[in-house]
Amino acid sequence: MKVCPYKALSVLESLRPSALPYKTCPATASVSGCCTALQSTSLTTSLYDPSSPAYHASQATYWRVDNTQFYPSCIVQPRSASDLSIALSVLVSTNDNTPQCRFAIRAGGHSTLVGGTNVDYGVTIDLSVLNRTVYDEEKRIASIEPGARWKGVYGALAEYGVGVAGGRGGTVGVGGFLVGGGNSHHSALFGFACDSVVNFEIVLPNGTLTTANSTYNPRLFRALKGGSGNFGIVTRFDMETFPQPRNSIWGGIVTYEHDETNVNTQINALIDFTANVKSDPYASLIPLYTYISTMDRPVIVNSLVYTKPFADPYPDAFKAFYPLPNISDTTRQTDLEGLVGELEPESGLHSNFFTVTFANDAAILKKAVEIQERLIGQVKKIAKSSEWNIKSLYQPLPGLFAEIGRKKGGNVLGLDEGRDYILVDLLWLTWDHVDDTALFDWVGETFMSELDDFARSVGGDYPYVYLNYAAESQNPLRSYGEENLEFLKALAKEYDPHGIFQTQLHGGFKVSLA
Repeated sequence: MKVCPYKALSVLESLRPSALPYKTCPATASVSGCCTALQSTSLTTSLYDPSSPAYHASQATYWRVDNTQFYPSCIVQPRSASDLSIALSVLVSTNDNTPQCRFAIRAGGHSTLVGGTNVDYGVTIDLSVLNRTVYDEEKRIASIEPGARWKGVYGALAEYGVGVAGGRGGTVGVGGFLVGGGNSHHSALFGFACDSVVNFEIVLPNGTLTTANSTYNPRLFRALKGGSGNFGIVTRFDMETFPQPRNSIWGGIVTYEHDETNVNTQINALIDFTANVKSDPYASLIPLYTYISTMDRPVIVNSLVYTKPFADPYPDAFKAFYPLPNISDTTRQTDLEGLVGELEPESGLHSNFFTVTFANDAAILKKAVEIQERLIGQVKKIAKSSEWNIKSLYQPLPGLFAEIGRKKGGNVLGLDEGRDYILVDLLWLTWDHVDDTALFDWVGETFMSELDDFARSVGGDYPYVYLNYAAESQNPLRSYGEENLEFLKALAKEYDPHGIFQTQLHGGFKVSLA
């Protein structure tokens, strides 16, 4: 078997030697009809085949290791919306001389779906060069390109003393986060991040460049707020901003021992916080129930963030947590750019997300901790990985978020304004040995199934599946409800009548499969 000359492989291999099986080389651009067709356009200087250092640089920047092990025949990096329009026009061409091309789209490359943003023997459209953030001081609108990362966005806007409702991890990309909904530290103030978008610039599947907002293509505007990549590729998000001077936020990470007394106290504090989100929408809480194999002990890690500019430290919203003894505490006066590094996901590991949503009920949370502890014990006995983590991140999801979204023109997430007391759980799994992939997939499926069954047994289940946390086996688009799903299917047929993004586009959650 011939080994690919994949330069980034040696770097990753040195970090995780057991995790990277070699693969046969892909077709080079010279023998790929799709890449040849792109080569004949003005994109020739933005097109890279496996012999190019730029090809390997792009491949090395995926968050999930598994996505670096796909080998596209070529990678195209559009430098403008018109570049992207040309690329899509070629890839979807029905010309007899152009083969039907499989392609993938990556913005930040942060997807946990294997192959969700990369493709074997096809064309990967890498949007990482489209990463500008431009602020219009008169309109107070930030125009952000899809390849930008949130840390860079916050840094650029801090120069003007403003912020946007965006991601809580600095390396998370803008594009996928926003079209998947986008939960942020500011959701209780401004709704999901997608609800702060006032205009989308998008290249449709046939290569047409257009916009969608409340007055122009309003149905597409609504569909893009949670409908993911089913309608085209967004090339610019115009977002509302709010005042956020540098170093005006109080927050940080506090770590606690994980014992029975502390768990019960923490659960009760989370229940109380969630029931009172409306009373202080500046407060953002994310408790992480965490096991890290290299520490060989579980801990509780709370992200406490208070976004009101220059408010007094230790706000009352978190008062239940202050008396609890902690192991460490990083809370301080900082800014969005400083905060996002603390929730930064590990790179260089295999990883997966699973999610479930349920009532704000202490019995359900206690059951979740019980299931997690049991599964950790089972993994300890059989895992081949020397480094692995199991984390549950519980986040309030009150009806307030849906209410704000409706007032801003609506989205397709299907959340119920009348259900104020809801929590969404992200189960986040990482491991360093490829042979453990099936094991951790089993952990995720088992945790979600058992917890959902228990929640249903006590009348606390809730159908919503947050797309940005969903595993490949989950069905977030269907969880939006039948009416929203039919709306999305109709829009997909309207804007993509040939089903290009349902068939030729590799990866992602398809409305046709929901």
